[in-house]
Amino acid sequence: MSQATQVPLNGFSAYATSDDFCRIFSDDMDSLYLLGLLLTADAGKAEQCFVAGIGESVEGNAIFREWARSWARRTIIQHAIRMIEPVQGKRTIAYAGPVTPGIEPRLLAILKLSALERFVFVMSVLEGYSNQDCSILLGCSRQTVVRERARALEHLASASEIVAVQEEGLQSNYAVASN
Repeated sequence: MSQATQVPLNGFSAYATSDDFCRIFSDDMDSLYLLGLLLTADAGKAEQCFVAGIGESVEGNAIFREWARSWARRTIIQHAIRMIEPVQGKRTIAYAGPVTPGIEPRLLAILKLSALERFVFVMSVLEGYSNQDCSILLGCSRQTVVRERARALEHLASASEIVAVQEEGLQSNYAVASN
């Protein structure tokens, strides 16, 4: 009997089951899909990462139940890395989808980063991975992680200044129009 299916005498398994992972992917669907989208900058590829993440998670890995959510997020990240290969210089085309009112301008700024900047930013800043963890998963040096995070933050700071100026311009236009 595998560790994942063993049930201790108290009737409670310390390991996550397929049902646990299905519940996590169902409950956290939006945030897991958004993670895939932020990494890949492509809705179709984000979907592929999500589906592959479900498939890998429910295969019966012996993962402690308390770690199941972070494991699910990590599988999305790993599939995105294999798909995009951000360190190999494969440049994904920055998000070129239509600008719709539903897309947050700060989200668009992240999607427009280069692949490596985007991966490092999402993994280190949003997901809380250490420089060492990022470098291991991405297959690059810690110095590269630090450099790419700094570049991403510079680009995002510039983008937020532009968004703020545009919002001020819109507000002043509305004020003039209402007078």
